[in-house]
Amino acid sequence: MARTPLGMVAALCLSSVAHAGTVPQYDIIDLGLVSPNDFASQGFGISAGGVAYGRSLGSSNQAWSWTQSGGLVALGTIASRPFYVANGANDSGMVVGNGTTTSFGAGALPIVWNNGVATALSIGGSDVGRANDVNNAGVVVGSLGSGINERGAMWVNGVAQIITATTPGGAFMTTAFAVNDAGMVVGTGIDPNNLARNVAILYDSNTGTAVEIPNLAGDNGGIPFGLSEAGHVVGSSSFNQSGSNPFIWDPVNGITEVPLPFDTSQGSARGVNSSGWVVGTASNAFAIPFLYDGESTYALQDLIDPSSGWDLSTNTSSSAMGISDNGTIVGTGVFNGEIRAYAMVLVPAPGVLSLLPLGGVMATRRRRR
Repeated sequence: MARTPLGMVAALCLSSVAHAGTVPQYDIIDLGLVSPNDFASQGFGISAGGVAYGRSLGSSNQAWSWTQSGGLVALGTIASRPFYVANGANDSGMVVGNGTTTSFGAGALPIVWNNGVATALSIGGSDVGRANDVNNAGVVVGSLGSGINERGAMWVNGVAQIITATTPGGAFMTTAFAVNDAGMVVGTGIDPNNLARNVAILYDSNTGTAVEIPNLAGDNGGIPFGLSEAGHVVGSSSFNQSGSNPFIWDPVNGITEVPLPFDTSQGSARGVNSSGWVVGTASNAFAIPFLYDGESTYALQDLIDPSSGWDLSTNTSSSAMGISDNGTIVGTGVFNGEIRAYAMVLVPAPGVLSLLPLGGVMATRRRRR
């Protein structure tokens, strides 16, 4: 999503912190549940300007959005779908995602929420559709169809259109994951000449052209999950869909492998902001959410108060899915034994002005100065 003036200031502050060589400091917030009868919540990302989104599981099974000033807001439902997930949001609070017939995503119907009110997007003649992201112009991206018929799609002014452009090698997009305000779209695709590999595709909706994002050395494919307003792309690189190495790419610097946190063997980058800070999840026996600030990779567990009640390192439910332009990280962890969506709010380095007021249910700050 577009960087607002606040986001631009945040990017400058982030840059100064990163290049100072200091370890980032974070407070962590429990984003809560839609209903007190729900048993879990999951955080799936955050817009550049700070609108987070995810879902609550249990009696409500509703999607939600969250801001630091307004807290968690339940998103509306429609009659035909009992389960919901929010996958993307813009800085104005427009949220997109899916309504499904099961908690596992069957019968997916793309949904857009304006002011919390749910409206189904058109799927044309397709059997299902999925909405994954939206930019500040209201352009939605995702996919239409299922199985071998699934194709990357865009909704412009509510009208669905398949992304038909192919790369110079003939690969086509099956799912669009992210869109920015420049009209760039990233998604995964298929190479008809080698069905064993994933193809990371960058589509320019202004020119209608598509190119393949390069792979890391030794790999032949990838999946691009995240896209910043500055044009950074992050995801996972692999060989014939085997292994998973996190990467960051931009048109100036090309592709770079994101170092994994200590004692992990593979991982995937899921979110990136306009300063090039990357979040994702690595693994060993457990899921290990991480932050890469352009110089160093940190396990998120090491950036929060060890007495906070949060476990982000000894379970398989934890993740880091998105990072805003002011450094707020959103994902899922285990809080006092319960699966909960979190927001980690960057604590400014000494002498750096705090950009946002703190709010919500907050764990104790970790002071490592």
